[in-house]
Amino acid sequence: QVQVVESGGGLVQAGDSLTLSCAYSGRSTSRYAMAWFRQAPGKEREFVAAISWRHSFNYGGFVKGRFTISRSDAALRMYLQMNSLKPEDTAVYLCALHSRIDSGPDADANLYDDWGQGTQVTVSS
Repeated sequence: QVQVVESGGGLVQAGDSLTLSCAYSGRSTSRYAMAWFRQAPGKEREFVAAISWRHSFNYGGFVKGRFTISRSDAALRMYLQMNSLKPEDTAVYLCALHSRIDSGPDADANLYDDWGQGTQVTVSS
C-alpha cells in the first residue's frame, strides 16, 4: 500500500522561509517523478514543482526562483524549500507520485495517482 505524508507547514510572515517534506513508501522502485501541488480555498489545484528520478526539474510560473524542489530516494523523501513567501502562497500543499516509471517532471495533476492529504501553509502580511 502506497503512503504519502506531507509535513512542515505552518503559519509564517511574509518574507519568511519554510521547508515542506513528503515521506512516501509502498512503491517497489523510486524511478518516477514526484511533484508538489497546492490548492487555496475556492481555487483550482495549482502546479508548484516537480522532480524526476534523474533530478530534472519543472516549476510553476509563479515560483520565479523562490522555491527549490529536491528528493532523497535513500530516505524516501521529497522536499520543497520555500523562500520569500507571500500571502498569496497561502494554500494546502500536496505531494504526489507520478503514475509512470521513468516519468519526467510533468505539471499535469492527472498524471499523478498517489497523493497525500496535504499540509497547510499560511502566510500573513
